[in-house]
Amino acid sequence: MSKAGEFTGPSGVVYRDRKRHLWVSSIFVPAIVFIGPLLYLANGNALMLWIPLVFYYLAVPVLDMLIGEDQSNPPEEVVPQLEEDPYYRWVTYALVPVIWGAWFFGAWFVGTQDLPWHGLLAMILLLGGTCGVGINLGHELGHKKGKGERWLAKFVLAPCAYGHFFIEHNKGHHRDVATPEDPASSRMGENIWKFVLREIPGAARRAWKLEQERLESRGKSVWSLDNEIIQPAIITAIAWGTVLALFGIGILPYILGTAFWGAFQLTSANYIEHYGLLRHKTKTGRYERTQPYHSWNSNHMFSNWATFHLQRHSDHHAHPTRRYQSLRHFDDVPSLPNGYFGMFLVSYIPPLWYRLMDKRLLEHAGYDARNINFDPDKREALIRKYGIQHGDAPPRIV
Repeated sequence: MSKAGEFTGPSGVVYRDRKRHLWVSSIFVPAIVFIGPLLYLANGNALMLWIPLVFYYLAVPVLDMLIGEDQSNPPEEVVPQLEEDPYYRWVTYALVPVIWGAWFFGAWFVGTQDLPWHGLLAMILLLGGTCGVGINLGHELGHKKGKGERWLAKFVLAPCAYGHFFIEHNKGHHRDVATPEDPASSRMGENIWKFVLREIPGAARRAWKLEQERLESRGKSVWSLDNEIIQPAIITAIAWGTVLALFGIGILPYILGTAFWGAFQLTSANYIEHYGLLRHKTKTGRYERTQPYHSWNSNHMFSNWATFHLQRHSDHHAHPTRRYQSLRHFDDVPSLPNGYFGMFLVSYIPPLWYRLMDKRLLEHAGYDARNINFDPDKREALIRKYGIQHGDAPPRIV
């Protein structure tokens, strides 16, 4: 590496990461959560608490449309250098105190201010969103091999009591993604409100089962401290217990609300990331290896800067150990029409979601029922509605 952000491959190719300093957006965008409470403290108007939410759910989708998409990829020969550069890791590390600072600040704010109901709701959504950021950071760190990063992943998952994600995502979702067996892959015709009732409990059950199997295979008790679900749960208990001791039992609904909304941000992401996509079984009866076209992708720049490239989900699922700065764009993968912030809002209105996404899914699947992961309750109705072929066309995947 000749200078910061510039990498030279063995063949002499020079790559300059033009997004190097933009990754700091992944710290500053979540930090906007502080603005609403600070404005409230300055003027006492609880409507100020909604300003960050307006930015996240309205301004960011507009910025994604205005700034556009980025389809550039780093040359493969410089990827090892790109991934070894410690700068990118320190950006993720710097977000850890922001998440925990926001969580404790939010608890202090709610515990000491006399807020109207809409102010309390705004705080639940704001800090729940911060918990969702923590889950995304835990997602990035939890895929890495180093013990330090993996422990940081558990640490940032703890505020919203979602430590089981560390096991569930890596060993469960990545194994079963885009199959009917995966509670974290949404099905065509399944709205997000039905999906959440399947995804959240299903993910928790799968995580516990996987960890129980791992420990029993090593002759250890599932209730031991070696349990990687219990480890972050202890951190959660300490954090929640501290806040309850300081501000009283009356703050518990707020804590539970933020934890649920944080988990629901993950649910929202899972819903839009694999909607209706299906992996095929091979002749051996096993599912084919996960490919880039088994995930919905988004190259919208601003929201990718703000989420550590989470939206380049196609490459992530095909190559889960790649670090965020080296995730690639692929041609001919199913693509979302906006970034995650905008697509979350659309998913909360099922008729709008179906209108926007069903045609995209069908075009990707070749209008062939064998290429679609259906909601079983809606399968026949959807086949009739859209004229989907019952296997008359050749499968997209052989």
